[in-house]
Amino acid sequence: VQLQASGGGLVQAGGSLRLSCEVSGLTSSWNSLSLGWFRQAPGKEREFVAVSWRGSRTYYADSVKGRFIISRDNAKFTVYLQMNSLKPEDTAVYYCAAATGVILSSIARPSAYNYWGQGTQVTVSS
Repeated sequence: VQLQASGGGLVQAGGSLRLSCEVSGLTSSWNSLSLGWFRQAPGKEREFVAVSWRGSRTYYADSVKGRFIISRDNAKFTVYLQMNSLKPEDTAVYYCAAATGVILSSIARPSAYNYWGQGTQVTVSS
């Protein structure tokens, strides 16, 4: 199983970025997978950003609601995070994650996810 994240970079406040995470090795269970994005800023714990839960519903952290959109391309086995109206406080390493059986009450817990990508740096300048 491999999750390959990409798309990070340096952007000015108010700008946009789209992160991608290509998933391999889990294609047989793709439709039921929960695919999430987390982030970790220096000196802080890894925090939940968004999830496409069990192939259907999406959920967001309050801090990104209305600005970020998570989506998945079932043909490419890829999950995206479209980030708009970026703020300096969005600066972090962003990780994609996959879970085969996470329950709704646990979607924000990193420990609920079985597989992780390598992380991609997002830096938002003021």
